[in-house]
Amino acid sequence: MESKVAVGVEPGVGLAGDRYASGRGHWSGQGDCEVTLIEGETLDDLAARGIALPEGAHRRNLVTRGIRLADLAGCRFGIGSAEFVFDRVRPPCRYLESVNQIRGLRDALGGARAGICARVTRQGRILVGDTISVAPRAS
Repeated sequence: MESKVAVGVEPGVGLAGDRYASGRGHWSGQGDCEVTLIEGETLDDLAARGIALPEGAHRRNLVTRGIRLADLAGCRFGIGSAEFVFDRVRPPCRYLESVNQIRGLRDALGGARAGICARVTRQGRILVGDTISVAPRAS
C-alpha cells in the first residue's frame, strides 16, 4: 500500500496502478471492488481504542472525512472529476487481520465500519483533499 497525492480513475478498472486493477490483489477475481473507501473517523476511533493501524494498513483505496459512507447506498457521488456509484458494504476479512497481526481488528471493523465498494461510472482524477459530492437519489 502506498499513498498518492493524485490518482487516475477508470470505469471497469478502478484506480490506476492499484493491485486489483492489474489483477495482482490477494482476492483478485473473487468479487472485486473497483474502488474501496473507509472513513477516517473510523480509523481515529480505532486508534483511540488502542488499535493503531499504520498508514494504508486498512487496505482501502481512499480514506474519507466528514461523510458516512453507508449513507451513500443507492447514490451516485463524485470525487474530483470522477464519478462513482455505491456498490456494497465491504466487510473486513480474516486476511486483513492476519496481514496486520492485530487480534480483534476484524471485530472492531464489523459492519459498514470497514468501508464500502464503489463502481466507477465516469473516468477522472482524484487529488488528496477533493470533496465528495452526492447526487440526489432518483425517486
